[in-house]
This record gives sequence, structure tokens and C-alpha cells, in this order.
Amino acid sequence: MSNATVSFLGKANNTGDDNALFLKVFSGEVLAAFARRNQMLDMSMVRTISQGKSAQFPAIGKTTASYHTPGNEITGTVINKNERVITIDDLLISDSFISQIDEAKNHYDVRSIYSTEMGNALAREVDQHLLQLTVLAAQASTTVTGENGGTVITDADADTNASSLITSIFDAAQELDEKDVPEDDRFCVVAPATYYNLVENDKILNRDFGGANGVYAEGKVLKVAGINIVKSNTAVDAFADNSSAISGTNNTYTGDFSTTVASVFHKSAIGTVKLMDLAMESEYDIRRQGTLMVAKMALGHGILRPEAAVEIQTA
Repeated sequence: MSNATVSFLGKANNTGDDNALFLKVFSGEVLAAFARRNQMLDMSMVRTISQGKSAQFPAIGKTTASYHTPGNEITGTVINKNERVITIDDLLISDSFISQIDEAKNHYDVRSIYSTEMGNALAREVDQHLLQLTVLAAQASTTVTGENGGTVITDADADTNASSLITSIFDAAQELDEKDVPEDDRFCVVAPATYYNLVENDKILNRDFGGANGVYAEGKVLKVAGINIVKSNTAVDAFADNSSAISGTNNTYTGDFSTTVASVFHKSAIGTVKLMDLAMESEYDIRRQGTLMVAKMALGHGILRPEAAVEIQTA
């Protein structure tokens, strides 16, 4: 009995490199999965650098106005300023090794599954760090002397009482207004359980209170107090005790967030610096008779404007 002739899915015209066709498809699938899953990058200030290990974000305070007395010399007013520096973390990777013989035996396309999981893994890590940063920003003091720091609102039953949480979100909106934080690009990120508590609340979905804020039939909450409500499964892991140090990070993302219920913020509260955007590498290893695939990106995240962040916690 003769051996079977394998028709390799990754070969162009069944000749040459086993991965000639796979890399382009696999890379596209990883990018697409990352784009679908990632939520927080668009809710932060993003800067891309071509080289270096960090980027500076200037912070400039407010000035004042006064009435001039004729004849008096105008000497100028001091405007306080400072900076926030965000450092690039170590290379963030998601990798998989696919054995050539296993793939030849397999009866379904495993690469598309792997590509989705790799994209999801990177998106989840980025989202968790950014979400934790919004809470750290709310707990932080001001960047510029004379300006405002973050805000922490304690609401003992915010995790179980939707009406109470709604009141706290309105309080958060008031805090942002009073600190001159822009009204557009405001977000409130909550875990799914908290989100669906809000869906079931009549204040949001009842048309007498403004039915455009949500759709009960579709299980959607759009806005509360003009703030976009974002459901994030990442919040389940982010809003926990994450005090342990994280190897490979050069910025602080850790803290005990176990009492955090919601994070309300404007996108200017946090920033991201990208040195290397999401990219894919693939190489067949003849010594191991398989293909190593690596999805990678080099970036870092940090607090920019603490006054643009509000944490809602139970204690």
C-alpha cells in the first residue's frame, strides 16, 4: 500500500514553502480578531513613535483673567505645566506552534481557530491594562499644581442596585463637568452582570425618561447622563485584586480593584504609546517539523489626566 499524497493547504500550487499562503491569511485573521475584540484603545489617547523607549505627554494648567487698570504694567501670568511620560513595555506576544504531521492529519482548519485566539489574547491583555489604568487615574492626584485629581465615588450597593449605580453615574458626570472635562468621548465601562442590571432598570429604558438611551428587547444600554455605557467581559478580570507585579511591564497597572464596579472616564484620562503595531511572524522549523507563529506588538500605557477619570466602588 502506497503512502497518501498530502495536499498542503499552505503551499502555492502545492510547491515550495508550506506557509506561502498561510501567513497572509493567518496575519489578516489575527488582526481582524484583535480589532473585533479590542475596546479600550479607541477610548484612550494613542501616539505612535518610530523609535525610542518612551514618549512625553505635556500637561498644561489653566490661566486666569483679570481687569486691567489703566497705566499699570502688564507682566504676564504664570501657567503651571508638567508632563506625563509613558514607557514602552516589553514585547507583548501571543504564539502557537503547529506540528506539520498533526495538521496533515487534522480534519478541520485549526489555523483560523488559533489566529482568532491569538488576536483575542492580545486584545484582552491590552484592554485589561488600559481599564485598570482608568481606575488608577481616578485614584491619582493632579498632574499640574492647582488643577484637579481623579475622583472616587463610594456607592455601597452599586453592584446590585441599578438605580443606585445610575445615580452614581450622574454624580460622575457632574464631577467631570465641574472639572471642565469635555462632554464628548465619555465612557462608563462595566462588567456584563452590572450592564444587564442597568438594562433591566426602567429609568434608562422607559420612554418617559428618554427611550433612546437603550433598547430592552435587544438588551442594550446606550447612554446614562450622556456617557456611553460599555459592556466589557475584560472588566470581570480587571475589577479584581490585581496587586501582584506583572513581569515585562514598565508602567504601573497593578492594584486592588476588587471593590470597583464601574470606571467612568474621558479618553484623555489615559494614553497609549505604540512602538510596534500588531504584526505577525511565521517560520517553519525543520528541527521540530512544525511552524511557529507569533503575533506581537510593542506598546505601553499610562495616566494622562487624572481629573478625567472617576471610579465607582462599593467600599
